[in-house]
Amino acid sequence: MPAYAYRIVNVFTAGRSPLSGNPLCVFERAQSLDAARMQALALQFNLSETTFILPSERANARVRIFTPQFEMPFAGHPTLGTAHVCRSLGLGGDRLTLEMEAGVVPVYAAGERWTLQRAEGGFREVSEPRFTVAAMLGLEKDDIAERPLWVDVGVEQLIVPLAGEEAVRRIRVRADLLAQMSSKPGKSMVYGFAPSGSGFLARFFFPVGSAALEDPATGSAAANLGGWLLAMGRPLPCEFEISQGEYTGRPSSLRLRVDAERRIFVSGEVIELGRGTINL
Repeated sequence: MPAYAYRIVNVFTAGRSPLSGNPLCVFERAQSLDAARMQALALQFNLSETTFILPSERANARVRIFTPQFEMPFAGHPTLGTAHVCRSLGLGGDRLTLEMEAGVVPVYAAGERWTLQRAEGGFREVSEPRFTVAAMLGLEKDDIAERPLWVDVGVEQLIVPLAGEEAVRRIRVRADLLAQMSSKPGKSMVYGFAPSGSGFLARFFFPVGSAALEDPATGSAAANLGGWLLAMGRPLPCEFEISQGEYTGRPSSLRLRVDAERRIFVSGEVIELGRGTINL
């Protein structure tokens, strides 16, 4: 039976703790796997995402990203974690590019800290009234601080600014209402955040069946927060540390930077936990 090598890495770890951050499974060489097998393997591992490395004529590697339910055009922690594995495999060095459905993503490293770069992207207003958005989060209307926006710098998500850390901690998402607020591709994902010290405290949710699950660290949402800051006309350049994962048992640390050229950078540390093979 063919054997497929994979690695388990944790991305956006906090304080270099090996069991913090967001876990990722990376299949090293997936040329002989079709999309159905990739989807089945993502469901087998049942992590938030599993990635598959393929040859590319446009970049150091082509990457396909699957949740247990569907394929993603772009995601943050899979980008950084896969880049870490690509370097280990000799497919690139501290600077490399990854071809994804959302385009070619530049990634670079300083030791075990990896950074991805995204363009500004776009945004649109939320059609639902503020009290409906608040009810979806299990909050009151006054808990929403500024304008919620749909933001897309790789994958469209609902970005909701909240009045303070206490409101972020009180989020209790109603999966039925979240499912009614879908992005242009038809996916429902919401990111609530608030200032925390000199940075932000954030939580990210997505529906699975009749439940709403929480993600420990969401690089795509951090990038979309950068897009929200640009849409709101925040002074540039700016840089923030984002704390996430408090209620998942997986403390996580993400760094967001938006430069004067309106480019968005998301960075975090990656730790490899183990390697194995799957026989199919």
